[in-house]
Amino acid sequence: MLPRFAFAGGQVEEPLADSVRTALSSAVANSAPPVPEFRDIESRLAYLRWLGAMSTRLRKRKAEWLERKEFLQTIWYESKRAGLDTGLVLGLVQVESNFRKFAVSSVGARGYMQVMPFWTRVIGDGDAGKLFHMQTNLRFGCVILRHYIDRERGDLFMALGRYNGSRGKPQYPNAVFAASKGWDWHDLPAQERPMDPTRPDKLPNGPN
Repeated sequence: MLPRFAFAGGQVEEPLADSVRTALSSAVANSAPPVPEFRDIESRLAYLRWLGAMSTRLRKRKAEWLERKEFLQTIWYESKRAGLDTGLVLGLVQVESNFRKFAVSSVGARGYMQVMPFWTRVIGDGDAGKLFHMQTNLRFGCVILRHYIDRERGDLFMALGRYNGSRGKPQYPNAVFAASKGWDWHDLPAQERPMDPTRPDKLPNGPN
C-alpha cells in the first residue's frame, strides 16, 4: 500500500512556454545523479558544510548515509539550477511526501515533490513511472515551481498555492513556509566552522 498525504492537491494542466517544456524534457533523458560544480574551493566547502548540516537533520527520515548524500546532492543541484532556495524545496518535499520516494496522493500526484502524471505526457514519453526516479521527480518539481513563481511574478504564496492546485488558499503555502524553517541554513563564521565540513558535530577544539 502506497502512502497518502493530507495535502492531496495537484498541479493543473495548462499551456507551457517552450522554455519550460524544454527544461522539463531534459529531465526525462538525464538519469545520472547530478554532480554540483563550484567556482572555487570555498564554495565547495560551504556546500559540504550545508550537506553535513542537512544530513544530520534528515537522518531520522533517511537512515543510510549514501541515500541521504545522493538525495541532498540532487536537491542542491536541482534547486540551484531552477533558482530556488534549498530550504524551500526541502520544506515542500516534507509537506508533499514526507521524503518518501514512492508517495502517491489521492489525486495521483507522484514521488518526492508530488508531480502530476500529465507532465510526462506533455513534455515526455508519457511514462509516469519515471516520476518515481529521484532526479526526474526533483527536476520536474523544481522547474514546475519556478514556472509558477514566474507566472505569479515572484509571489511565492500564490505560486505555492498553484503548485498544490489550491491557489489563493492559505493552508498549503503556510504549511510549506513552516516546514522550510526546519531546513533553513546559514554558514557559520570561520572560527566556528567544523573541522570536517561533512560532520557538523566536529567543531574546532571540540570532541572528535
